[in-house]
Amino acid sequence: MAVVAAIATAGVAQAQETVKIGFLGPLSGGNAQQGLTARNGFQLAVDQANARDLPFDIEPVILDDGANPQTGVSAALKLTNDPDVVAATGHWNSGVALATAPVITRAAIPFVIWGAISPKITETNNPLLSRVVTTLVNTNEPLAKWAVENVGKNIAIVSDTSDYGAANVTAFSEPFEAAGGTIVTAETAPVGTTDFRATLTKIKSGNPDAIYFGGVVTEAGLVRQQMKEVGLDVPMIGVDGFYDPEFIKIAGDAAEGTMVGIVKEQENDKLAEMNAAYEAAGFAEPAGTYTKNAYDAANIIIAAIEKAGTDRAAVAEAIRATEYDGAMGRTSFDENGQTKLPVDLEIRVVRDGNWETLEQ
Repeated sequence: MAVVAAIATAGVAQAQETVKIGFLGPLSGGNAQQGLTARNGFQLAVDQANARDLPFDIEPVILDDGANPQTGVSAALKLTNDPDVVAATGHWNSGVALATAPVITRAAIPFVIWGAISPKITETNNPLLSRVVTTLVNTNEPLAKWAVENVGKNIAIVSDTSDYGAANVTAFSEPFEAAGGTIVTAETAPVGTTDFRATLTKIKSGNPDAIYFGGVVTEAGLVRQQMKEVGLDVPMIGVDGFYDPEFIKIAGDAAEGTMVGIVKEQENDKLAEMNAAYEAAGFAEPAGTYTKNAYDAANIIIAAIEKAGTDRAAVAEAIRATEYDGAMGRTSFDENGQTKLPVDLEIRVVRDGNWETLEQ
């Protein structure tokens, strides 16, 4: 009996601890492509970490937020009800991130935002929240100044009524007007709107030089398609909320000439290594804009757990102290948890059914 007990005790002592980390993103619905490619980046980081000689095994907890605040809150509640979840990363949609932040904070779970870009998310100086992606202010401001010189001084705005849409309107309008531009009209519509033709017909009468769209993929594609239907033959511009191949599918040939301002990828060895590993892993979806974001977010979390153990407060502190060289470049955080990653704006344009870099 003593020998058996000793063997059993030794077996327990040698057992590898399992640590759970979570992922939240849109895995279904019109914005699923963003979430699926980010999920794959997260999974790749987990798989690579588990292949290393870590003192613990990582178990991913992957949940669908449906790009919807209510669905996101339900997913966040499910995540936070699991006491073994040490930290998590999540959200492409700012409205979802803002809705789930109180839930995740109450559970004291360190949370790294991989995609949502509303400035509000990190304005509260919540020590549990950090973000690896720059905010929409960082892209709208240089885009607005560029637009005055290169697109036209009279621009109409169409946006959705979400926090993300409203923040885009402000972030674009203020620097556009400061640079000498005029917003001829600003129209809004709820998320899920499918018919913008009456609004676009009204805008057409004001003879704008372009339409700025403040929203995401599905509505952006419909707006662009319906601009052509009503004969509004001007460019459409925006930021990375609709920078996606799905936008082109929805808009069809009307997508041609659409321009977006995005953060230019920092070509580096880590990004090249991630892309090679991603391709070798055989994911169903090709790598997307947010694959590297979720990949880096997961790796930052894993490194923090390696350093601080599984105490959530200690992990949150370790995340904030991060100096991480990853696929996005060198990530560190300011006192609000916002990345210090510098922004170099790149303009992408749809040509022959594909997004291409616009040479300036």
